[in-house]
Amino acid sequence: MTPPHVPGSAAPSPDRARLVRRGLWLNYATLVYNSLEAVIAIGAGLVAGSIALVGFGVDSVIELTASGAAIWRLHTDRDAAARERSERVTLWVVGVCFLALALYVAVDATESLLTREPPGESVVGIALAAVSLVVMPLLARAKRRVALAIRSGALVAETRQTMICTYLSAILLVGLLLNSALGWWWADPVAALGMVPLIAHEGVEALRGRDACGCADHCGD
Repeated sequence: MTPPHVPGSAAPSPDRARLVRRGLWLNYATLVYNSLEAVIAIGAGLVAGSIALVGFGVDSVIELTASGAAIWRLHTDRDAAARERSERVTLWVVGVCFLALALYVAVDATESLLTREPPGESVVGIALAAVSLVVMPLLARAKRRVALAIRSGALVAETRQTMICTYLSAILLVGLLLNSALGWWWADPVAALGMVPLIAHEGVEALRGRDACGCADHCGD
């Protein structure tokens, strides 16, 4: 795996130090929000019997892992050697998280279609998906600006994980609303399955050492 090239020195400029602090704050905010999201989504999904809602909660847990790796990457930014090492490891962790999510969504959505078990209505799930649809893109865009500014391919890839959460929020919201309004139980798992190729692709690209810009180095050029 060829990691993105990340230039820098052991003594970062004041601007870079400020960007790193902002990146840390944003990733800590992501950790807090995803922790709440995971607890609420999994709990509401188990009550309603919604595969997509439980899967959304599991996605939040996976995102916690990716955000934790991003925080570690940011904490190593002052030391060039440690930075490059953490860049490689973080990109690998993010890739594994993507593939784990793709596998989980594929298995659970297929099981839901085969058992033909309709999910119950979930007002909590609908509200959670609607809030996440607003919060997650804001976090993703802000983190991406920081990642590009400090030229970190691993952090750019991690923002893609956050954006996947946004897409899943939209799919979840539509699926829950269709089930609630029209009784289309199958909309929930079918929509989730539609996300699997995109999620898997992001995972493979990360494991190959390619960032979300589609380049193996010089991120942000």
